[in-house]
Amino acid sequence: MPASKLDPIDRQILSELQDDGRMTNVELARRVGISAPPCLRRVRALEEAGLIRGYHAEVDSRALGFEVQVFAMVSLLRQAESDLSAFEDRCRAWPLVRECHMLNGEIDFILKCVAPDLSSFQSFLTGELTAAENVASVKTSLVIRGAKDVPGVPFDVLEARLAQEA
Repeated sequence: MPASKLDPIDRQILSELQDDGRMTNVELARRVGISAPPCLRRVRALEEAGLIRGYHAEVDSRALGFEVQVFAMVSLLRQAESDLSAFEDRCRAWPLVRECHMLNGEIDFILKCVAPDLSSFQSFLTGELTAAENVASVKTSLVIRGAKDVPGVPFDVLEARLAQEA
């Protein structure tokens, strides 16, 4: 369902839940200016439409002992769809890989990995990632510090674009 098909209340519901997925339905209804029963119906409809894919706690990986975060740029030997899908399936099975994105250009995939320490990541890198079938090369960059990590979409940009289209 494209954003232009959503009414302003649905978009506000999505924005509010993106910022705080733990709020009660009553609080959400208050924030968007409708009563609780229709708010709950709208949330369920947004879930069924796939616009809300889940609710997650944002955990502090470093506080949990995952001190190392690395971006791995992976080039494959072959890029046939079956090869790309096979690599994506492999990434889904690796616990240290938290994100996997296929790119265009020189690099085929970028992976966001977390590990308890550099030794653990190195073992994964040499024992699993670079040894995986069809992997031609891997370049890694160790994250020193993060300046921004905001999930979701910028709803203010969406609203501005929809206002221009109207």
